[in-house]
Amino acid sequence: MLKFLLEKEFKQFLRNRFLPKFVIIFPFAILSIFPLVTSTEIKNIRLCVIDRDHSPYSMRLIEKIKSSGYFILVNVTTDETKAFELIESNKIDIFLELPQHFESNLIKENKAQLMISANAVNGMKAGLGTTYLSRVIDDFNNDISINFLYREKKIPISTFVITPFYRFNPLMKSIFNMIPAILVMLMAVVCGFLPALNIVSEKENGTIEQLNVTPVRKFTLILSKLIPFWLIGFIALNICIFVAWLFYDFFPVGSLINLYIFSAVFVLAMSGFGLVISNYANSIQQAVFIIFFFVLTFVFLSGLYTPAANMPEWAQILSYISPLKYIIKVIRLIYLKGSGFFDMLPQFIGLNFLALFFNTWAVLSYRKRNL
Repeated sequence: MLKFLLEKEFKQFLRNRFLPKFVIIFPFAILSIFPLVTSTEIKNIRLCVIDRDHSPYSMRLIEKIKSSGYFILVNVTTDETKAFELIESNKIDIFLELPQHFESNLIKENKAQLMISANAVNGMKAGLGTTYLSRVIDDFNNDISINFLYREKKIPISTFVITPFYRFNPLMKSIFNMIPAILVMLMAVVCGFLPALNIVSEKENGTIEQLNVTPVRKFTLILSKLIPFWLIGFIALNICIFVAWLFYDFFPVGSLINLYIFSAVFVLAMSGFGLVISNYANSIQQAVFIIFFFVLTFVFLSGLYTPAANMPEWAQILSYISPLKYIIKVIRLIYLKGSGFFDMLPQFIGLNFLALFFNTWAVLSYRKRNL
């Protein structure tokens, strides 16, 4: 009986004009575009400098800021009102004020007070922009101190040379952190939405009632719904792996077998979750709204945008029910670090528990009525 049900599901899927194209085009389009537009690197920060000193030191500082690569110098002025007008009209993101006697204070008193004002409507851009600017100023200050004390006063200076080494992502490319996360979200959408919409559409069309009056067991019926979308999830995964390699030269450092094993369990968990939603939803609109809510919740609890350690304690506890929490970490470890299976055993146990929980719930909650 399972064979005939599977044949029915595959024929129904292939006859649909939209879904086969969606499964192929959707991962290809999303993964080729989204990593480029979701980068966490902040650049092109628009800056205005209020230079009241016009000294060689102030000019050197401005040049150093321009050459950092993070800022676009929009204006250099002496008018504070002009700078406030620019920031209020959203023409600049930050302005830096260099006071009068900036150079002489540095030389005579070894200090000078600067002011940074940022447009904090975009909190991330304001925070990172201020941090970048402060680092450039600190670096300039160190250069000035060393130059003045060593060359002019002949005082030997002890300096630290710090060479950062970023393991597993040497160039600190944020795109390499985003690709695994986007890959996971694609699988979550494909394997969460499609099973839910499949059963709900059969409810609306009345075809599910034909299955309800047959002697097919609930377990067999749910299994016939899981297997096709499990395979579809693998097709989407392989397309994502290919696109990541083709566009970004990004390929797993670790074992592809481990990637497939963990992805198989994740797809099983998300498909089971989609089937749970379909058992309670009576229309496609209900199913879409409910599953969108939960997938979005899973994304925020996964640690993708905020590390779990930064969440409130209740949110950290709640994050354990998110399959994305486990699989995002796993795919990053496989892609970037090359971790082995036993290094990721806690994630494997968590995914298996959720897969068993959601699929058991799907079988038990399915209301099969013998009419």
